[in-house]
Amino acid sequence: MIEFLTYLVFGAALGTLGGLFGIGGGLVAIPLLGVLFGLDQQIAQGTALVMVVPNVMLALWRYHQRNRIEMRHALPLASMGFCFAWIGSIWAVGIDAQTMRLAFVAFLIALTAYNIVRMFTTPTPPSTQMKHSPRWLGVLGAASGSIGGLFGVGGAVVATPVLTSVFGTSQVVAQGLSLALALPSTGVTLVTYAVHREVDWTIGVPLAVGGLMSISWGVKVAHALPERLLRGLFCGFLVLCAVMLAFKV
Repeated sequence: MIEFLTYLVFGAALGTLGGLFGIGGGLVAIPLLGVLFGLDQQIAQGTALVMVVPNVMLALWRYHQRNRIEMRHALPLASMGFCFAWIGSIWAVGIDAQTMRLAFVAFLIALTAYNIVRMFTTPTPPSTQMKHSPRWLGVLGAASGSIGGLFGVGGAVVATPVLTSVFGTSQVVAQGLSLALALPSTGVTLVTYAVHREVDWTIGVPLAVGGLMSISWGVKVAHALPERLLRGLFCGFLVLCAVMLAFKV
């Protein structure tokens, strides 16, 4: 019972972060499960997905309520993300756990560096119109889905900064579209990990319940914060995740 409550509290904290940054909480859950609970990298990723999938579903609904998500933009992201996440997840379950962990740390470092560079460059004013054709969203969906399937993070962490910097959307709109991408890709990735027995359901289920209790609050906070502050917090969050997982390596 104590273990269940512990996982429930962790899930609530991770759900808040998932709603705040539009990532479902998996990015911080993975290093947390690896460092604090000693799970191998693939099992940590698969277990985190148990929490991420329902969190993404709820967060997507909340974002859509506040800022209507354009289906013509979401569909190419989601469809290509689904296909390539499946390919990435099949690849992931066959990789050595230590190699996967090193790759995940490298991924976080690269993502952090990219976001730091963006913090100190002149921001492009957000536009109400996409700067590029929707077909390029399919390309972004394929790339993000592949990475999401490989690392179990849903691809939103890749799609969000690209949508703001390349496609010119606001941070909140980008996070909503990224959730639309993440929902089908995390779903197929979870199924793949589960089939290969890379999921600890006794940990994942209470994490999911806790996340569902708190993610709506995270979404509400995200809409109340200034754009630059939200991006800065997201960057700091990535640094923290990289440091946590590096200790495990």
